[in-house]
Amino acid sequence: MPISLQKGQQISLAKEAGPSLQTVRMGLGWDAIKKKGFLGFGGGSVDVDLDANALMFDASGQLVDAVWFRQLQSKDGSVRHSGDNRTGAGDGDDETITVDLTRLPASVQTVVFSVNNYTGQNFSQVDNAYCRLVNTQGDQEIARFNLSVQGDHTAMILASLKRSGNDWTMTAIGTPSRGRTYTDNLPDIRPHL
Repeated sequence: MPISLQKGQQISLAKEAGPSLQTVRMGLGWDAIKKKGFLGFGGGSVDVDLDANALMFDASGQLVDAVWFRQLQSKDGSVRHSGDNRTGAGDGDDETITVDLTRLPASVQTVVFSVNNYTGQNFSQVDNAYCRLVNTQGDQEIARFNLSVQGDHTAMILASLKRSGNDWTMTAIGTPSRGRTYTDNLPDIRPHL
């Protein structure tokens, strides 16, 4: 049974998914904004383009690599993005990022997952947004973080994976930010490294 993470909560991935955990997938899902029509007529929806990011940092907090819609794979191939979903259409995860923990370079100590709204609507308008972490062996959901924070922000720093010996610890961050791409969020990410 997955853990529903609260802001600031930490979990040991080895304890939750077992010591054989090798590959995790971060799933991001959301729905288009539903427009209300006049007297119930003329409604519809407005597409939302949320973008999932995985940012890799070394022990000194320097950005080593970034996987996002403009770079769908890390330089060493250990982190892969499923591709840019520009509408949120469909059921389940709209964008995913897969991290092979066994192939991450030893220099990578922290992986931060974040999301940006490229189309610029604020999160108070986005329906059913969530982030989840899945053990790809058996497709077992380890943890889920509901992005229910309402506000006028256009980005969220979601969670981090930190190397802890042979284990990885996941921390739910849930900090609002602003900007269309991860580069706009780096000042808000640094305190969480």
